[in-house]
Amino acid sequence: MPTMKRIKVRGTRGVYYILGTSPATGKPERIYYIRYRDPSGKLIEEKVGRATVRRTGAEQKGEMTALDASNIRADRMRGRTLSNRNRREAEEVAKADEAGKWTLSRLFDEYRDHHPGKKLINEKSRFNLHIAPVFGGKMPEEIAPLDVDRLRMNLSKKLKPASVFAILELFRRLVNFGVDRRLCAGLTFKIKMPTVNNLKTEDLNAEQLGRLLKVLRGERLDDDPPGEEPEEINSEARDIMRMALFTGMRRGEIFALKWEDVDTERGFLAIRNPKGGKDATIPLSDAASELLEARPRLKGSKYVFPGRRGGKRTDVKKALQKIRERAKFPEGFRPLHGLRHVFASGLASSGEVDLYTLQRLLTHKSPMMTMRYSHLRDDTLRRAANVAGRIIAEAEATEKKAERGNG
Repeated sequence: MPTMKRIKVRGTRGVYYILGTSPATGKPERIYYIRYRDPSGKLIEEKVGRATVRRTGAEQKGEMTALDASNIRADRMRGRTLSNRNRREAEEVAKADEAGKWTLSRLFDEYRDHHPGKKLINEKSRFNLHIAPVFGGKMPEEIAPLDVDRLRMNLSKKLKPASVFAILELFRRLVNFGVDRRLCAGLTFKIKMPTVNNLKTEDLNAEQLGRLLKVLRGERLDDDPPGEEPEEINSEARDIMRMALFTGMRRGEIFALKWEDVDTERGFLAIRNPKGGKDATIPLSDAASELLEARPRLKGSKYVFPGRRGGKRTDVKKALQKIRERAKFPEGFRPLHGLRHVFASGLASSGEVDLYTLQRLLTHKSPMMTMRYSHLRDDTLRRAANVAGRIIAEAEATEKKAERGNG
């Protein structure tokens, strides 16, 4: 009887075989298996093929070798090929599509055609990694509440609540997309979404902001070693940070800003395809206008803050990190997104800008996003109320003093 013991293949990682019996010849035969983690981090162990061997152990030329198994493992780990399970599910999806069924995979393809844009990259990744392996071959009406609960619990074991929320929200959006277009029936139950508290508001106090502005101007700081000149700041990173601070624009909006969208004469600039959805126009402060007017224009480039070869910039991480370290930002403060919050917090706490105006300046789609700054405005109003109370108290004290004098 051939043994079923695992035998590790020397010189490989994650490749082993068991000795089985060839159904064709009845002779002992190696059955190769691989063990690996797919791009999502899931541990997978599966059979990849058979190869006939002589009784002496010398391999004959067959359907599979140890090198073949190792190459298959490498491709699976990189996501170049599907696991056995995912391949079978993909075949089921293809069969279902041929039958005219609007499965989740088919709905996603249709959804993708109707929603081109930058968000689709993340949505495609979420769908392929987390939704397709579970629900890709199913129609929405075939999915039970327990199926979704199981998916949510499995995701919660390895992902943060915000990521789980985004995956389930995409699932819900796909179903609603199909229902709105009468392609499929909807779910018969409500999806229980995880609680997410990601309304993180970053801010800098007056001292921290003053330190940052000194760094951006290339000035010495109080704690610089005597006689040592400050390191020169990258001019592109400096201007990008100042733009975020003066306008509250998002990182991607600054990188995508084109000269044709800037009107310094009238004091406005256009933001194309913002996170909030529709194109928006925001006013330019004097400081922002001066910054843009002083910006050099790279020949052949349409971008205000161009990247390599004049194309759209994708990052400025290294330069920002140097500024972050020198300015000694608080723990967790993100250089660009944090400055957007500094811009918004400053306006809200001034007491001179209402929340609707702040929403327009930040191009928030919903006022709920702007409400995170409402407590700053409330604090300002509370301080104003306390001033009124103090004035009245002082008036009462003066009156009582006068009464005592008359008495």
